[in-house]
Amino acid sequence: MGSDFHFQLPVIEFSMNSTDMKRGTDGWQQLNKSVQEACENYGCFEIVCDNISSQLKAETFSMIRQLFDLPVETKKRNVNPKPFHGYFGQYPQPILYESFGLEDASNYDSLKAFAELMWPMGNDKFCQTIISMAKQLGELHNTIAKMIIDAYGLGEKLDSIMECKTLIRVMKYKAPPAGEYMKGLSQHTDKLLSTILCEDQISGLEIETEEGHWVKLYPSPNSFIFVVGDPLMAWSNGGMHPVKHRVMMKGNIDRYSMAAFAAPVEETIIRAPKELVDEEHPEILKEFDYMDFLTFSRSEKGRAIDSEKHVFVFAGI
Repeated sequence: MGSDFHFQLPVIEFSMNSTDMKRGTDGWQQLNKSVQEACENYGCFEIVCDNISSQLKAETFSMIRQLFDLPVETKKRNVNPKPFHGYFGQYPQPILYESFGLEDASNYDSLKAFAELMWPMGNDKFCQTIISMAKQLGELHNTIAKMIIDAYGLGEKLDSIMECKTLIRVMKYKAPPAGEYMKGLSQHTDKLLSTILCEDQISGLEIETEEGHWVKLYPSPNSFIFVVGDPLMAWSNGGMHPVKHRVMMKGNIDRYSMAAFAAPVEETIIRAPKELVDEEHPEILKEFDYMDFLTFSRSEKGRAIDSEKHVFVFAGI
């Protein structure tokens, strides 16, 4: 069972115009340390960021609702052979969950092609709104990546954490039958490098603590949740913790959320930098091709394995 008591994650404030956001300053170094500790100890943290307006967030969720209101046959046009990149829904399990993948979501041509599949005349407002949010979240991902690199003393090796594009996944969880407490999304660890989650004020996201307890998160209306994925754990040689999480639903209101994933580009090889490997911290995983791992995680063999074990079965030493 999940728990309804409030569990306070580390909350890290990013004041984007502050001198603390300038690399090399004392404030920047303190932020680096806070991000590193949160990723290693919790696998996630709450971000309070002042450069993403509440108006943009509201407009984004308005567009998301319009998307999910489309006919089922239209939504099924969102086909993509890459795992997590297409439409998912209308399946027996999980019955509450439905989602779309928007690949390279900060690219106008990519969003335009998607909108023309969904609407006869396209939808420029949808494109402009989603692109604006995707660019903001992509910049936030890039900032956090720099903090992680600097925290591990790899500041001179900006390419060591890998090149990524922004994959947006928008999600709808239907309200369960009255009085029911139901699974919206099964427990899992993320298969992309990292995730920034944004929800529309309806709670449901739960994480598993080190003690094995499930706790529900209650982020503030204007904050986001950063989540460590399996590839980031592999890159950090096990230093960072890919937190197991799920969505549990109750009440009578549908839940909408958006996930911005840092998706490594194709042919990316995931490996720990040599600076993070020594006698006290031996290498825990072989280097591996990111897309091969992603494909394995959604294969018949992968589906038969607990999500948190995927990377160790695929690339364990």
